[in-house]
Amino acid sequence: MLSFIHIANVVLPICYLLSVILYFSYFKKDTDFLKSTKRILLFTTIVVHILYLIARTTEFSHLPITNKHEIFTLLAFAIAASYFVLELASDVRGTGVFILVISLVFQVVSSLFIKDLAAVPEILKNRSLGTHVISALLGYSGFTMSAVYGVLYFILYKELKLNKFGLIFNRLPSLETLETLSYYSVIIGFALLSVAMAIGIIWLPEAFPNFKYSDPKLVTTTVVWIIFGVGILAKSVGNWYGRKVIKFYLIGYAIAMLSMLFANVFAKSFHAFY
Repeated sequence: MLSFIHIANVVLPICYLLSVILYFSYFKKDTDFLKSTKRILLFTTIVVHILYLIARTTEFSHLPITNKHEIFTLLAFAIAASYFVLELASDVRGTGVFILVISLVFQVVSSLFIKDLAAVPEILKNRSLGTHVISALLGYSGFTMSAVYGVLYFILYKELKLNKFGLIFNRLPSLETLETLSYYSVIIGFALLSVAMAIGIIWLPEAFPNFKYSDPKLVTTTVVWIIFGVGILAKSVGNWYGRKVIKFYLIGYAIAMLSMLFANVFAKSFHAFY
């Protein structure tokens, strides 16, 4: 089992790199070979990543959530898997390179610095905590994908405004499709973050004697949840659309990243184990 973990730790960055290369090649030139091969490779990469995560969980008797480098490999998987599902659901194939390069970066950093941690605090072996953390990571993965689609929206908008009809115009989906993909990604992220928050509200007070609702991570997560909740209402009820709603999502994502940076680097939290 341990040998497989070490091999997969080397293989995964290579698989993600090859996926990025194939998706980039497909973005430049649409061929039947690239269309099928890139999806098969990404699916294979995701399967290997699932086996890797299961192997680490089994070998070390805890979910890979104990430090930032284990979190990074989970983020790489969450973003790649979320994109794969969204690609299958929407059949929009030309944006993969912009999403998967994020997974590549996370996995490379993880593979370079991750360590075998057999002895961890008992609380980190709890399944409820694992579900809480994984749901939160999947939620932020959804927001990340939304931000990428938002950036692509403004790139395409600028190209159209300047009457440039080159590679970007030919290979990216329409503005309306990019807006829809950004919106659906926000909904997915919001739903999963809601699950994480529900678990946190119910279970964390019992698990941590020093639990406080004023904890920096809880406060910043609540702020992010409110921002994107307002964004969803503005789109569905307030009839926001186009640049207005995309700009709101991008600002919300920037606030989310800054809040996470503050909570994880500068503030003390009962979430910190190492």
